[in-house]
Amino acid sequence: MRRSRRELLTAFASLTATAAASKACAASDEYRFGLTPVFLTSDQELLSRLRAYLERKLDRRVRLVSRRTYQEITALLLSGQVDAAWICGYPYVVSRAHLALVSVPVWQQRPLYRSYLICERNRTASSLEDLGGDVHAFSDPDSNSGWLVTAAALAREGKTPDRFFAQSIFTYGHRNVIRAVGAGLAQSGSVDGYVYEVMRDLEPDLIGATRIVERSAQLGFPPIACTAAAAASPLTLRLQTALRQMPDDEDGQSVLTMLRLDGFSLQQSSLYDTIAEEVSVVRGLNR
Repeated sequence: MRRSRRELLTAFASLTATAAASKACAASDEYRFGLTPVFLTSDQELLSRLRAYLERKLDRRVRLVSRRTYQEITALLLSGQVDAAWICGYPYVVSRAHLALVSVPVWQQRPLYRSYLICERNRTASSLEDLGGDVHAFSDPDSNSGWLVTAAALAREGKTPDRFFAQSIFTYGHRNVIRAVGAGLAQSGSVDGYVYEVMRDLEPDLIGATRIVERSAQLGFPPIACTAAAAASPLTLRLQTALRQMPDDEDGQSVLTMLRLDGFSLQQSSLYDTIAEEVSVVRGLNR
């Protein structure tokens, strides 16, 4: 059977993760924390406060590593080139044999979020079926809320995004999906519901140019993860403690307030079983 790009990436990275991580630890006391488009990386004050908080709690210099795509950050994490990363649930379940959960954000009192289908505000669409033939904006091909949820919904009907939509575009950022739909560059889009609701506060005019067509079921929130080999390391445990203690720390709470999060929690891998089922549905159609 032909192996997917993600499976090949995981297999290659798993062979090098332990050696790369050991070499990195010996070479530097710097802690490298990866960020994907799940994180609101355009806010420099937020990044500065997060870095300062983690440096104080970990007692070492912290480098925040951001990349344009989920694939890039996941590859850095699996190969040990970052020590931990805030990733998406989709790449987590694909690679979870080689990854461990460090912490899961809590939003609106739960470690859960939804995917939203959105369209232009004056449109009368009320379901995914009404969006057939659109130019549709996805966030990233490795995004759960920004691709997989919609692809799985179509797969259950025996359809694929390429055939259902007139054109699919990848914006490589949930904010960019909202902007594309609001500006009329796309007729509809698949977006992270958490990002959409945060943007409702930050950029109400932008959100006002769109509306929600459909909300998905609740899914495991994009987690903080590390390699399985590093799960019990002292630094990973210190990071876990630092994240859990954020609501009780003035600086930590300021970061949470900017993120619109309640805190971070310890969760079991089973939180992401629903996402794993979606992966299976999409793969089953493509076989």
